[in-house]
Amino acid sequence: MSARDQNGRSSVIRKLRRSASANERTMSELRYRKSTQYLFDQNGIPIDLRQYRKVLDDNGNNSAEKKSRYRRTQSVTRAEEITTKEEKQRQKQPDKPCHRPRDSLFSWSSGFSNFTGLVNWGFLLLTIGGFRLCLENLLKYGIRINPIEWYFFLSGKNQAEGHASLFLILYSIVHISICLMIEKGLALEIITERLGMFMQITNIVVVVILPVIITYLKGHLFTLIGATTVCFVYSMIFLKLWSYVQVNMWCRQAYFMRQYNPRERRPSITLAQLKNGQLNEPDDNDEDVPVLVQYPDNLCYRDMFYFLFAPTLCYELNFPRTTRVRKRFLLKRLLEVIIGVNVLMALFQQWIIPSVRNSLIPFSNMEIGLATERLLKLALPNHLVWLCFFYLTFHSLLNAVGELLHFADRNFYGDWWNARNIDVFWRNWNMPVHRWCVRHIYIPVVRMGYSNSQGSCIVFFVSAFFHEYFVSIPLQTYKIWAFLGMMGQIPLSTLSKSIERSLGPRMGNIVVWASIILGQPLSIMMYYHDYVVTHFKEALNSTTYNEF
Repeated sequence: MSARDQNGRSSVIRKLRRSASANERTMSELRYRKSTQYLFDQNGIPIDLRQYRKVLDDNGNNSAEKKSRYRRTQSVTRAEEITTKEEKQRQKQPDKPCHRPRDSLFSWSSGFSNFTGLVNWGFLLLTIGGFRLCLENLLKYGIRINPIEWYFFLSGKNQAEGHASLFLILYSIVHISICLMIEKGLALEIITERLGMFMQITNIVVVVILPVIITYLKGHLFTLIGATTVCFVYSMIFLKLWSYVQVNMWCRQAYFMRQYNPRERRPSITLAQLKNGQLNEPDDNDEDVPVLVQYPDNLCYRDMFYFLFAPTLCYELNFPRTTRVRKRFLLKRLLEVIIGVNVLMALFQQWIIPSVRNSLIPFSNMEIGLATERLLKLALPNHLVWLCFFYLTFHSLLNAVGELLHFADRNFYGDWWNARNIDVFWRNWNMPVHRWCVRHIYIPVVRMGYSNSQGSCIVFFVSAFFHEYFVSIPLQTYKIWAFLGMMGQIPLSTLSKSIERSLGPRMGNIVVWASIILGQPLSIMMYYHDYVVTHFKEALNSTTYNEF
């Protein structure tokens, strides 16, 4: 018999076995069955046994072989069967056995996962340790919380010679107006595309460079809080104007394409729609659906300032809106902002400032052991301040602003605390910035032909620049520690991914938390040291180290 015939017969047998009536129990009876009634294949097609009579007869000759071949496999192994029988025999013994095969709970094979008590124990232990440090701080430094000093520090009283920060913030309206006027000129085709984009790029670059020049030349006119506020406002304006210009460029290209190429392919209409008179007009004229703003109707001050104050960095012509303001929700968020600001200032005065000052001389003298002790001592209060700042900013403040402006997209953060590597953390920690980076840097760079890794490096470079921008300019201490710290996230991301693959997501998450808890206080100590050395070098030389 040829191999082709054998394959054909085997396929017939498989076809019959997959049918609704022909299974392992009835295959032996098919050879004697003369009627094809109620015998169908898996597609519902009747099976004619007369076509397969010879195949079935040949299959019947080898019934013993087929029976052994298609015998159902046992559900348990021989070892499990012996173990079960042994267990039953042990239970019948008069010694009343109480032991059985079991793994320890800490073993992975045990399948035990309820460690709630240990989590409570760790939380209680952490609370007791934090309370001890708070008590030690109170006994050593007394109560340092002074709201009057908060007012002097935040208002800048006796710290500068004028109100340069306020004037510089108000001056930003000039750059905003220039951007809007250029966009109107481009929409009306008064300005060419190439000239308009050159003017927009120049205007946006000046926005981010202007605070650097002014604070460098007139640094004595700015307080620390004032300079920080100026850098923050101008950075947000830079990112928002970038998005505004790029989105309007996309809309302008589509607008001119429709204007100069009016022939567009229309969607097909079914015969039933023609008979019933159902076209697209009723949906467009629905009174319940709001009319969307179209380009270039969005080029006005009202639309521009709504975007500038909205809790987002990515511009759209039509943002999702809520229908009403939830007064109770808004009141809760405002109370959280007020209470949170006071908690942050109290932690700074009572805990952060003494710890940072105590780390100055050990860090200057490169006393590794003592500097490490100061770093670990600063890690806990700094981490508490960072967590409070996260909740205060990304949940309380942004939700309050979104509620007032009827802004419906409240996805300001993800579950970064569950991040299994550094990349996941940066994608979930600050969603407005992440969304802006992906939309206006990463995707355009990748479409230009660069690889995904190169696009990620460019995103980290831009982020590193602004981290350094926020720190160096207000302190007037131009170092690169924050920049290097952000660029160091690239190899740290590779390391965390490697640990995640080899040791599991839990160890990758521990690496993320360790970088957050230890990296920030180290950066604070380095910048405080450089700030004191830069601005108070003579006083530092006359300072003698005292063990606090």
